[in-house]
Amino acid sequence: MSSIKRGDIMVEIKWILCPVCHNKTRVKIREDTLIENFPLFCPKCKQETIIKVRQFNISVIQEPDAKTKSR
Repeated sequence: MSSIKRGDIMVEIKWILCPVCHNKTRVKIREDTLIENFPLFCPKCKQETIIKVRQFNISVIQEPDAKTKSR
């Protein structure tokens, strides 16, 4: 966790952790970051996860499995 100063305001910055292996990813977020349906890739476990972020609260979005069409 780190902070940067913007004028008179300190803005907190954190790394997004992989929801699968809990290692750092290559993405940082600020406390005012809003993300919807973001494909987060982890370079350690090679998994891609769709996430939503609001005020450092990270939620994993579960996608339904693809269904095959039967004729």
